[in-house]
Amino acid sequence: MTKIQFTFGSEVLTATLDDTTAGRDFAAMLPLELELTDYHDTEKIADLPRKLDTTGAPAAYKPETGDITLYAPWGNLAIFYKPFRKSNGLVRLGAFDGSLAPLLKAGDTPVRIEIAE
Repeated sequence: MTKIQFTFGSEVLTATLDDTTAGRDFAAMLPLELELTDYHDTEKIADLPRKLDTTGAPAAYKPETGDITLYAPWGNLAIFYKPFRKSNGLVRLGAFDGSLAPLLKAGDTPVRIEIAE
């Protein structure tokens, strides 16, 4: 499992990536500077620079609050701040270790994602 951090201005959130093909491939892509956008008042999404390897991933996943996922059909990162229904093409990458406060701000949110030191 890989520890990563999300930096929102001066606030930092930590998360742990799953030891899966998709989780390891996402870690290999870091660091990233992304713009997270609200989607359906449930999640924040951002386009990734390339598709992730989802070999061995289940066909569907039911996200919970704090889950970091990939929506494979679109190739985008999806971070859930509310639980959602089981969805085809959703692949869990990991989850936040604690509070999601900086993520809950309305509108677009710039973020830097990198391996935690």
